[in-house]
Amino acid sequence: MTLAVPTQPHPSQDASSVAGATRGADRSVLSPVRISVDCMGGDHGPSVTLPACQAFLAAHPEAELLLVGQAEALSVARDWPRCRIVEASEVVTMDDPVEVALRRKKDSSMRVAIGQVKSTADQPAAAHACVSAGNTGALMALARYLLKTVEGIDRPALATVMPNQHDGFTTVLDLGANVDCTAEHLLQFAVMGSALVSAVDGKPSPSVGLLNIGEEVIKGSEVIKQAGELLRQAHERGLINFHGNVEGNDIFKGTSDIVVCDGFVGNVALKTAEGLAGMFASFIKQEFTRNILTKMVALVAMPVLNRFKRRVDHRRYSGAALLGLRGLVFKSHGSSDALAFEVALNRAYDAARHRLLERVHDQIAATLVSLPTTAESAAVADVGQAA
Repeated sequence: MTLAVPTQPHPSQDASSVAGATRGADRSVLSPVRISVDCMGGDHGPSVTLPACQAFLAAHPEAELLLVGQAEALSVARDWPRCRIVEASEVVTMDDPVEVALRRKKDSSMRVAIGQVKSTADQPAAAHACVSAGNTGALMALARYLLKTVEGIDRPALATVMPNQHDGFTTVLDLGANVDCTAEHLLQFAVMGSALVSAVDGKPSPSVGLLNIGEEVIKGSEVIKQAGELLRQAHERGLINFHGNVEGNDIFKGTSDIVVCDGFVGNVALKTAEGLAGMFASFIKQEFTRNILTKMVALVAMPVLNRFKRRVDHRRYSGAALLGLRGLVFKSHGSSDALAFEVALNRAYDAARHRLLERVHDQIAATLVSLPTTAESAAVADVGQAA
């Protein structure tokens, strides 16, 4: 079972300070933590991943890295302390179809990096977590194929946190791993998200919102209506704390601790938020540089502007994770720069160090026992359609 660790850097923190900020975690920590890194993935490959790895190692003297990629591209890191190069002859590009990554490129850096997290009955995993900025579809397919899902979970889901106006964070899933979801999938996402936030934030009963076009029960597609019925049933059984339907603006209001949606909607919401933050920053810069007077005002306001810029910087929220797998796999943005990729490394480190895989897995296993059966789900769906 993987998880997204919502330990985002406060605007006053840099990327390297994220790792020690887990909220609600116990003090039984894993050390040293070993992370496998797909150094060839993303839009920029080693030109971004290697500087990020170097900065990460400098900030975490007890951490170890397995740098996965083509030997020549990683030669500069051959003598780095606490590092080992794992050679992979192929690269999954951002445009490669899933079948190419799965069937043809069997020695890709992405596949080899994920493989380091896999354990067997005879041999423990070589790494405690994996980080890649590569093709999202390929990453999900390979991770699911190599690591398998937790019993009771049909599909992995990408989960991360987004800032809200309470100076906190809202956990959102799915963010693009599953474009088409059934009502049962959305229920599973709610269970996984609840277990995650409970384990990481120490909240015994985090609230769950179902993303919809309105708060009313009658609104939304048939799948959303059916999911709402299942979530209400799970709430009545005490399995989750279902707040009800929420709208897109509720993500940033912090109306609920968790917002559940399918991957198509979640990815659109995420990219829209990133674009909006970038536009606001651009507008502010334009207005403060219009003339000599506005430039003078900007000098006075610079501390406030810098804090605002840091709070809306999407790079500081990098590092979504695939929930539902038997291993920790984190996804950084394909366009990540060194700062964003280092944040993703910090998140993976924090998750592994505080043994969150085991903690979340235990909570999900306990919850799934009481989930509605397939027959019960079908009955609820029929009721929803009749309504």
